[in-house]
Amino acid sequence: MSLEISIRKSDDVTIVDLRGHSTVKDGESELLSTRLQDLIAKGVRKVLLNLRELAQIDSSGVSIFVETYVSLKRRGGSLKLLCSRSRVLEVLTAFHLQDIIPRFEDEAHALASFQPQVAQA
Repeated sequence: MSLEISIRKSDDVTIVDLRGHSTVKDGESELLSTRLQDLIAKGVRKVLLNLRELAQIDSSGVSIFVETYVSLKRRGGSLKLLCSRSRVLEVLTAFHLQDIIPRFEDEAHALASFQPQVAQA
């Protein structure tokens, strides 16, 4: 199964839904990198990667996540992951990616996390 990428918006957050496989062998990782860098070049600063339907990822996919995270951070943006328990989560855990990039299991909570927190008196 090849990688399918769909992009949608929720307020000022761009949600990138991934389905299939993101591996260097299939060339899918390069497609993902290009799409994410295009979004950043167009001024997108808040990105939620929805990995719930992603069946497989390898180190090339993980490096793209890190590259995107760094690129957004340098521009004052942020990247967050939406990922439930799966083989993909096992890979992310092995690379300690969730120590760097926030991960959520619920889309509503993930989207809310992009909003500034109001200080309570």
